[in-house]
Amino acid sequence: MTTSCDLADRACEPCRGGVPPLDAAAANVLLDQLGGGWTLNDSGHLERMYAFEDFAQAIAFANRVGDIAEEVGHHPDLYVAWGRCGIEIWTHAIDGLAEADFILAAKAGRLYDDGS
Repeated sequence: MTTSCDLADRACEPCRGGVPPLDAAAANVLLDQLGGGWTLNDSGHLERMYAFEDFAQAIAFANRVGDIAEEVGHHPDLYVAWGRCGIEIWTHAIDGLAEADFILAAKAGRLYDDGS
């Protein structure tokens, strides 16, 4: 069984379109592998809110997630407020979820867990 750690170690290859989004069953299997905190919102996107001690930590985390997103060419929506950073991920090209979304989520989770 793949774990969140395994997902975070995989290469994130963004979908360029032309493939169907993951069905609900496949998305839920990958969601279970991410571990706690991640949910599917009403739009079917991956979503998680991370807590921080202040605004500076939240924006620093968002910037590090942004660096990863630029590196892999897969860009989440980030929401920064005092003491929190929210991440919403989906593949715009297919208007749904792809495996790369879960890989990016796992990479963000690893950043947070490592205190980076």
